[in-house]
Amino acid sequence: MTRRGWRLGAVAVLAAICVSGPGRPEVIRTASDLGSLPADRYGYTPQDYQRWQRASALLVRQCMAERGHPDFPLDPRYPSDPVVATAVSTDYGALDLTTARRWGYGWDPAKSLALRPKGRRMTNAEYADLPACNADASRQLMRGIDLKGDWLYASTRAIEVDKAVKRDPRLRAAWDAWSRCVAEQGFTRYPDPVAAYTDTAWQRGSDGNTRHTQRERATAAADVTCKRRHHTAELWHAARAQKQAVDIARHRDRYTAGLQALRTYRATIAEVLRKLG
Repeated sequence: MTRRGWRLGAVAVLAAICVSGPGRPEVIRTASDLGSLPADRYGYTPQDYQRWQRASALLVRQCMAERGHPDFPLDPRYPSDPVVATAVSTDYGALDLTTARRWGYGWDPAKSLALRPKGRRMTNAEYADLPACNADASRQLMRGIDLKGDWLYASTRAIEVDKAVKRDPRLRAAWDAWSRCVAEQGFTRYPDPVAAYTDTAWQRGSDGNTRHTQRERATAAADVTCKRRHHTAELWHAARAQKQAVDIARHRDRYTAGLQALRTYRATIAEVLRKLG
């Protein structure tokens, strides 16, 4: 079999495995539809982030009270409003066809407003003391954790694993099929879906949102349609799963230490929420 034939054959086998996975919906609209990955258990989750926000806000409020600001809000606005950006992409680029047709590679501007702080605007005096209280809260939440050796290990390895994924000949063939499909519909032949999402032609503003032009929306729709036609996201997900499993097996002790650091962090968060929440 020629090298190209081997690549296409490997992709076909991989597609048959990952597309028919148990419990997976027929149409992929979000990254969660693809299922979990081996490295997920070692990583910081959206739930962790939400709990950290609450615990950090409680510690900051306590610190600010000690500095003479007894009514400091849990969710304050800054003295002047910063630009608020909303990230809507996934590791696989655009996936939802309805969203692609409506917003292209951007998002509904109303979503940015929903993320604005709910509390009152802080005073200049409060703002001056905030950095010290933020730093104190971080020290408390990260106590007992080796930041460089354990806490950052999984995220550091993720960078290297993703590089290996991008070199995988099966994924390269899948991207090539997707790219040809998009080009055949009259759009740019991008090397991969990330290049389509980050194309400067979409003229993102200071908040990261795009202009939602007709060309952008049509390109995004073709992008998602071709992903569905060629099972691009499923193949991509399968390649990531395989590379992650190999890396975890090779560095089991280091991943285990990182997981223990994450558990220590979660226990500290739980303690703060129990005492102050």
